[in-house]
Amino acid sequence: MQFPLKTVGCLAAVLLAFSGIAQTRETAEFTAAQTSLNKYCIACHSAKNAVGGFRLDSVASPESLRTEARRWVRLAARVREFEMPPKNAPAPTLDEREKLLNWVEGAVRRKACADGPVPGPAMIRRLNRDEYASTIRDLFELHIDIGNLLPAEGAGGEGFDNAAETLFLSPLHSEKYLELAKMVTEFAAKDFKPRARVLIAQPGPDLTPDAAARQILAAFLPRAFRRPITGADLDPYLSLFAAARQRGQTFEGAIFFALRGVLVSPMFLYLSEPPNPGPAARPADQFALASRLSYFLWGSMPDELLFDLAADGKLQEPAVLRELTGRMLRNDRSLVFAQRFVEQWLHTRELAGNKAPDAKLYPTWAADEDLRSDIRFQPILFFREILIRDRPILDLLDSKHTIGTNNLEKHLGLKLPLNANQRQQPQWTELPEGSRRGGLLGMPALLTVSSHPHRTSPVLRGAFILENILGTPPPPPPPNVPPLEETKEGATPKSVRARLELHRTNPQCASCHSRIDPIGFALENYDVMGRWRDTDGGQPVDAKAEMADGTRIDGPQELKAALLARRDAFTRNLTSKLLGFALGRGLTLADSCTVDAIVTRVREHNYSSQTLLEEIVLSVPFRQQAPPSTQKEK
Repeated sequence: MQFPLKTVGCLAAVLLAFSGIAQTRETAEFTAAQTSLNKYCIACHSAKNAVGGFRLDSVASPESLRTEARRWVRLAARVREFEMPPKNAPAPTLDEREKLLNWVEGAVRRKACADGPVPGPAMIRRLNRDEYASTIRDLFELHIDIGNLLPAEGAGGEGFDNAAETLFLSPLHSEKYLELAKMVTEFAAKDFKPRARVLIAQPGPDLTPDAAARQILAAFLPRAFRRPITGADLDPYLSLFAAARQRGQTFEGAIFFALRGVLVSPMFLYLSEPPNPGPAARPADQFALASRLSYFLWGSMPDELLFDLAADGKLQEPAVLRELTGRMLRNDRSLVFAQRFVEQWLHTRELAGNKAPDAKLYPTWAADEDLRSDIRFQPILFFREILIRDRPILDLLDSKHTIGTNNLEKHLGLKLPLNANQRQQPQWTELPEGSRRGGLLGMPALLTVSSHPHRTSPVLRGAFILENILGTPPPPPPPNVPPLEETKEGATPKSVRARLELHRTNPQCASCHSRIDPIGFALENYDVMGRWRDTDGGQPVDAKAEMADGTRIDGPQELKAALLARRDAFTRNLTSKLLGFALGRGLTLADSCTVDAIVTRVREHNYSSQTLLEEIVLSVPFRQQAPPSTQKEK
């Protein structure tokens, strides 16, 4: 269609007008931020008094949002943690503080995204202990539990233990890897399946021991290193074999001795990729992409199909990647992905530690191991079924289905249409009308992990939802905030809500708690173990509340409706978490452009869960590799 010249001129004028309005608004917002910074920070950070080497004039121009993005990010982090302004100095109110932080985050992100999504650096990170154990299992077909013999990893990046930033190699790790390599090869030498998998050749009249060893190692190393090998890769392990033979070891003993060397090689212990010589971004190496896929969706090495597709050069084809994503989700190995992601995203791993309910107050938790297991796995299996069935991700907030077992049915006081012959096994099942159990927030695991061991906590539950569901964590409490008053022995019992109302009379507490508490109040009908209750402290539970934006809610169903109204915040948070998990690193400012693009595509596809995973796999950071000159955080 062609528009008349006059119409084109009008359209251009309208666009210019809107552009001018946007620029005026951005200028006004930048000026307001500068006014706030000058009001509270200039005393310590002027040109003459640059405490910590930081001068306000380094972030005084709009261009600094691009050129000094790291300074802005560090500034925001220190303000968020109440490190700035310092104690006893004039400080902004909590509302002023949050307004500034929200502006900084948005403004820096807009500048970083001016050129669109960009790839990240070539991946190089150590396998974490879960990935190491799974890789050993699939490499040898050897089913022994060795992950717990390695030191536990801490969370990094977006909150996951596969983040490159935290996976350093300590002396303890080195020692353990040597011990485990010996243990694994000794088990493999005695077990029929691993032996048959490894010993594909035997010396005989027509095959020398050295030639047989070469065949075995030439077949084993590409799988262990997850890429084709060269003669230079093979030679050191042939030398290990030869050295073992010279010491009098049998052929098989020498082979497994050489394999011990393979298992402590950086090529096995690390996910690494050929570097990009530059100067432009390029598609990731085919075999590197196979590993990116398999360690994202399986937490283990690629299978034969992935290796074959990489060898054929087909892994960068979008249609192939989409097909693979669905196939890999349907594979049993994806249960490992679901467990690792959900337990870290929602912190339900902590149910095995300091978040377990008090054994004296809640003896059922301590006594019933099967119930504990069902509670812990319910959100994991629910998440996986959402993906396999390609249900909308909004079902995570509210759903007509859940994962049920006989134990969960009794614990929740529900009548579920379970398969009569498999009542002890987890099942995807429909919820009865009015059950109040749809979605993650109706599951005991989340309600327990967001409680104290001895009582519920609207504060913990509210903060849990703000941070883990909406991705808008509240600021940490200011220093010297008094604890919530507990009911004294012999006094008239008070509900948790009544005690919080007293707590909120403190002006220091009221601002943040008005944002946090209403969300938690809506869940007060659930006790520490997620069971429904109508009273607390001898008083009827009051689940009515008004959220910070004025939304009135009463109970869990209205809270879920309020969260569904904020579906894009939830989608953005889930996307950020999954993308960080997939990339195995913390997200940079530039990655926020990718998150924005994925959220748009997911919204356009009615919040399809498989679309979310497919778009992550097809994204620029996942499929491409930046040149060295651009591998610094933007």
